[in-house]
Amino acid sequence: MSPSSSSPPHVVEDCRGVVQLLSDGTVRRSPDPIFPVDSDRDDGSVEWKDVLFDPTHSLFLRLYRPRPSHELSGYDNEKLPVLVYFHGGGFCIGSRTWPNFHAGCLRLAAELGVFVVSADYRLAPEHRLPAAIEDGATALLWLKAQAEAGAGADPWLAESADFSRVFVSGDSAGGNIAHHMAVRFGPAGLNPVRIRGFILLMPAFGGADRTRSELECPADAFLNLELFDRYTRLALPRGATKNHPIFNPFGPESPSLGPVETGPILVVTAERDILRDRDVEYVVKMRELGKRVELVEIQGQEHGFFATKPWSEPVGELVRIIKRFMTELSNESV
Repeated sequence: MSPSSSSPPHVVEDCRGVVQLLSDGTVRRSPDPIFPVDSDRDDGSVEWKDVLFDPTHSLFLRLYRPRPSHELSGYDNEKLPVLVYFHGGGFCIGSRTWPNFHAGCLRLAAELGVFVVSADYRLAPEHRLPAAIEDGATALLWLKAQAEAGAGADPWLAESADFSRVFVSGDSAGGNIAHHMAVRFGPAGLNPVRIRGFILLMPAFGGADRTRSELECPADAFLNLELFDRYTRLALPRGATKNHPIFNPFGPESPSLGPVETGPILVVTAERDILRDRDVEYVVKMRELGKRVELVEIQGQEHGFFATKPWSEPVGELVRIIKRFMTELSNESV
């Protein structure tokens, strides 16, 4: 046996120290979340709890409900619109339990005055795509089952959730999941759940050819080109390129979205985001297909600001944009 073959396994891929792929194929995960946030901002106006939604894969979601004394305005119904949220993390890291994602969902529930459902999904490289997409669909099908259960649903949902006013959102990788939920279910594919709109926050799309925002992304960016490439190597099916249909909705192997009824979509990008050009291209091509898609760009911000700075003023601006989108669509007749 040669010395090289007997040497101990070494790290070949490292994602922020949270997940590491070793040379022998072993995956190491740190149990410690990253991106610490100020926990003192939780004023108790929102209550939350965890619920198992997929026993097969031991996947949980976290329900957030503004307390009855909390001011709820802007919606034409006593029950609350529902916002489903999928966290980011390059499909490789993250959880509903991480303090930053938890803080973001607390803020969404409190300031939007909505019922938030934050769902976990399986992570790569142990579970490469399309596992996360399938888990997103499972979470929405769980919500459909809750709507069908009526009084037999989870008590919080039965008491507070308006299943006719549901929105599906996600940040970064979660924004990619939200896109695929729009394609799979559209507004009416989960009857009696009615999805009024989809909210894609800096969605993670890619392609084989580099965009200008990718090429000009500084090395010290929160998400730089090296890390972006690493996430995709670990998340996509083995041997796949960034033109894989999951990652590039308009790639050479992607099915046409022309016949698909997606419903209204809000895309939020950031001025200094490495994915900015991908997101703008997505909006342009969706509009060319006749889809109802709105684009908003947050100035001065880079990728992931919702996850890394959930209590910041830029996130406050983002929340106001989401509230306007949700309020308008919640009050539309269907």
